[in-house]
Amino acid sequence: MELPKKYKHELSHSYALGPFPTFELLSCRPDMARAVYYREDFTQRDKLIDLCEQLDIPCHCSQKALDRISQKEICYAAGEFIKYQEKLCRERPHIALVHPGDMGNLGTIERTVLGFGIRDLAIIGGGADRWHPKAVRASMGAVFRLRVQEFGDFDEYLSEFGNNRDIFPFMLDGGTVLTPNTCPESELYTLVFGNESTGLPPEFQNFGQSLFIAQTEDVDSLNLAVAVSIGTYLFTQRNGGAA
Repeated sequence: MELPKKYKHELSHSYALGPFPTFELLSCRPDMARAVYYREDFTQRDKLIDLCEQLDIPCHCSQKALDRISQKEICYAAGEFIKYQEKLCRERPHIALVHPGDMGNLGTIERTVLGFGIRDLAIIGGGADRWHPKAVRASMGAVFRLRVQEFGDFDEYLSEFGNNRDIFPFMLDGGTVLTPNTCPESELYTLVFGNESTGLPPEFQNFGQSLFIAQTEDVDSLNLAVAVSIGTYLFTQRNGGAA
């Protein structure tokens, strides 16, 4: 067996590190899986081997392979998969992230919005590598259950999905304080969040109804993943889940 390559952004494949993300890959996107690796002392190895045999996916017991792709972090199983492209569902609510910068935040957001029933995520203007093993691991495999589409800028997103859709940018100078009582009702919406450091540019005030999550003066802003969690929870509670 040839050892897998260390992850680089330019590679056409990536890795799901950890037992749960690996099983999620095999459950949700077996067509994209190329190989699976596990440690000899992995307690669920029989289940993993049987599943790989059913799916006709190569399964290797290789500590060296796991050490290479996990950068020697403790990892009992990993799945190698081909990167793929998807299209958002036009009839479903979306979350849009404008130039997200942190892979951990991105993975946490993917896991959180899926938990609240949102399955469509737009990434605007590049940013964190959504296929990096750190991002995939932070999502706990949720990325394999989402539809994620990348756009060069917000105008490109709007040209494809903006018709008959309510846009809600989350901004520190948002026009409406978001609470359970003020959360808008909408049949079809997109919640837009900015970069961890810079937030959304001022021109986003021109898109739809801007919102603000109240906070004390003791902090400069909320963590991006926390803000997305609050906004998504309130909107799905008011308007129903989107799953």
